[in-house]
Amino acid sequence: MLKPKTVIALTAVTALALGGCSKSEHLKSLDANLINDSIPAGTDFYEHVTQRWQEAHPLTAEYSRYGQFNVLNDSSEARVKDIITGLAATNPEPGTVAFKVSTIYNQAMDSARRNAEGAAPIRAGLDKIENTPHEGMADLFLWFQKEYGSPFMGAGPMENMVNSDEYAMYLSGGSMGLNDRDYYLENDPRNTEVREAYRKLISSQLTNAGFSADTAARIMNTVMEIETAMARDAKTREESRDIQAMYNPRSFESLKKDYPAVPWDRFFVETMDIATPIDTIIVTDPKSMARANALMSTLTDRQIKDYYLWKYVSGASGYLSDAFADASFEFYKVLSGAQEQRPRWKRALSATEGAMGEAVGQLYVEKYFPESSKQYMLGLVENLRTALGQHIDSLTWMSDATKARAREKLAAFTVKIGYPDKWKDYSSMEIDPEKSYYDNMHEVSMWHTRDMLSKWGKPVDRTEWGMTPQTVNAYYNPLANEIVFPAAILQAPFFDPASSDAENYGGIGVVIGHEMTHGFDDQGRHFDAKGNMTDWWEPQDAEAFKALTDKLVKQFDAVEVLPGLNANGAYTLGENIADQGGLRVAMTAFLNSQKQKGVDVATARIDGFTPAQVFYLNYANLWAQNIREAEMRSLTQGDVHSLGKNRVNVTLRNIGPFFEAFSITEGQPMYRPAEERVTIW
Repeated sequence: MLKPKTVIALTAVTALALGGCSKSEHLKSLDANLINDSIPAGTDFYEHVTQRWQEAHPLTAEYSRYGQFNVLNDSSEARVKDIITGLAATNPEPGTVAFKVSTIYNQAMDSARRNAEGAAPIRAGLDKIENTPHEGMADLFLWFQKEYGSPFMGAGPMENMVNSDEYAMYLSGGSMGLNDRDYYLENDPRNTEVREAYRKLISSQLTNAGFSADTAARIMNTVMEIETAMARDAKTREESRDIQAMYNPRSFESLKKDYPAVPWDRFFVETMDIATPIDTIIVTDPKSMARANALMSTLTDRQIKDYYLWKYVSGASGYLSDAFADASFEFYKVLSGAQEQRPRWKRALSATEGAMGEAVGQLYVEKYFPESSKQYMLGLVENLRTALGQHIDSLTWMSDATKARAREKLAAFTVKIGYPDKWKDYSSMEIDPEKSYYDNMHEVSMWHTRDMLSKWGKPVDRTEWGMTPQTVNAYYNPLANEIVFPAAILQAPFFDPASSDAENYGGIGVVIGHEMTHGFDDQGRHFDAKGNMTDWWEPQDAEAFKALTDKLVKQFDAVEVLPGLNANGAYTLGENIADQGGLRVAMTAFLNSQKQKGVDVATARIDGFTPAQVFYLNYANLWAQNIREAEMRSLTQGDVHSLGKNRVNVTLRNIGPFFEAFSITEGQPMYRPAEERVTIW
């Protein structure tokens, strides 16, 4: 990801490539006035391109970071707000999609009603948990699993990693409220600060829910004990990237033997309405599942109930009164550094899109996404596909046998652009304005759970999308071998039909190459052309790949993000490989396109810049942002993407044509000797 059919025929779209530099002598996506020559390109290329942009876009209290993605997201949010408020103005008929969307948004905006209700919407659930007798604890577990997802474990169908045409049943140990184990186990100042903020959050929300201070303190201590125990057996950040280690098939009988604390004979029937026996279950993390079993076996009823009470309150807090929202934000302030909550309308939009994102997306596409943009993108994708094939053919570290299989996978990429061919049907989702906001959003959650569980026993639906059209992002799904580009990212500075090819290839072209390269990164390389996890590499090629990626890991490990805090090259490896591959492949595709059009890139100029310079300048421009120190720490600890500055400076220092474009030579900080550069794809 840039934050899971039929392959388009090459001959059908190559003629649709964008116009050459000769059609435009001026920049459009890139503002030349923001290039800061007082910081030479060879000193700090990121600051050379983005420093003036940063000055022009100071962080407001709402944001922990603000960059080009946020600019586009703001545009997308404004459009979606216009769509949703417009629906409400039509006084839609009850039961229609427009009625459901409007009701969710209006209830999210109605803080007066939620403040008056307080914790009343969750009182029945809290009473159920509290009043369950000992002999009903198994029933309580199954109820919680079905309605909210047990905090001790999770299960559900997903594409089978070794046969992606069918769904498999996956099982995993429970998740922690603080998603990274270090927050619980490490005692340095930052992890301690976040841990203490989490303790405060738990106590505050339980008090908001009506518990006494003493009871809230007891529950908080129980939660921290349980989640710290989970953290001890949780995967490290680096281990979480070992996708092969996630495939651990178990028979139903072995589940009963290995994890006896779970009432397995009732589990799938009562929580998923699956009556037929399930022969095989994939355990994604046996160690975490063993810990969950041990906790469920040894904790007292009181401890288990306390944990359920917190998880229930935590899951509901986003749909209750302002007191709950304020407490959540106090924790988020520590985590991210943001000083002010997002406006209520933005929070309401997020909730509405989370509930019925494709319904909103369908309207978004009709109003804001021209078919011509899709056709342009098809041409760009095929040019990038051709270029990546050229790169595969020219690799010196890969054997011909593995190259042939890589080519087969490349040819099989499915391309999805703009919006789904088939939209979700929300007709069975029941939204009632007489019910509380919490009750309606619980129905939304249950609808999505039922939708997910309905896949069991059916062929995999390859038409589904993992993002809505109004999302400013893109992704690669290894289990479908597909690259997906939602409509909202197809805007400047990523893409503009009126911009020069150099800008578009340095923008959306790199994004396309990035997602394609994910098919061959340290995780994607384990999946074949059909999306099945299999070893299609010759052993010596896998060893050569590992040697190269180890060098890339060390390059990022060496970067000090903040005093005492270095980047994590192993955790961000996949994205770093994709960034580098995207840049290399997009430049080749760009040069190919100019050659086909007879453009001499050596003499062409765009506002005085060479096309190659414009290409790299716009790439750096994509990552322009301001960011708070707390957010830098959180992202370094928990995000598989490198920080924007490193995505520019560290990555470009491996690319020879970049040095040539800006005459960067030995002795300048951006320079890296040829023998130290890493070239993978």
